[in-house]
Amino acid sequence: MSELETSRDQAAAATPETEPETAQAGATAAPADAHDTVEAAVRAQLTKALGGVRGMVEAAVPTIAFTGTYVAAKDIRLAVGAGVGAAVVLLLVRIAQRSSPQFVLNSLVGIAIAAFFALRSGRAENAFLPGILLNAGYGAAMIFSIVVRWPIVGFIIGSVTGDPTAWRSDPGIVRLCSRLTWLLVLPCAVRVAVQYPIYLADGDQSGLLGPAKIVMGWPLQVAALAAMVWLLTRGRTPLDRERPPAA
Repeated sequence: MSELETSRDQAAAATPETEPETAQAGATAAPADAHDTVEAAVRAQLTKALGGVRGMVEAAVPTIAFTGTYVAAKDIRLAVGAGVGAAVVLLLVRIAQRSSPQFVLNSLVGIAIAAFFALRSGRAENAFLPGILLNAGYGAAMIFSIVVRWPIVGFIIGSVTGDPTAWRSDPGIVRLCSRLTWLLVLPCAVRVAVQYPIYLADGDQSGLLGPAKIVMGWPLQVAALAAMVWLLTRGRTPLDRERPPAA
């Protein structure tokens, strides 16, 4: 993650400070000129999308609180309160620091949906069913995007260039985006392949599902991103941007 964050920080610090006219022009052009290669653009946008290390930790904390409390107390309501309470505390910290609460809010919505499933059924393991279904849906959608040659990662490039679909005219970029999208599919597939059989097993499986979700949450995502970084650092595909018409 450090390489991803360094790429983003270097891009953010690219505006020169010595000449006022140059600085003003650089500030105007920064969104378009921040990255010179496809690989740099994808690294920076993936970091932004995941919220860095802090965003991924914030996504894991409510699950840890829910699972730990239920394993210790065997009380669904208490476990739900611990999970939701942890998310609320993280949200208050974000608000106090005046930083973006986006990733905490995502976590809060996730634990709220999990709580609904668990409380409605009275079975703690049902708190993990929405996550399993969500990963299955994400994985299926990404595989479909690869099959039809509209890999989801390609739209990251489109968000940088200002043209959502121009990247499809370059077969090399389409192949790169397909490989990167496969790396995003893998964590989803592994989570479903491991967690769903546990969920289907007889008896209360929450004691296994909780640790499985935590281990296969952000650590598995970091592993996938590390593989993406390795793949991205091997190439320097020029990034073509839309140029404004001449005055």
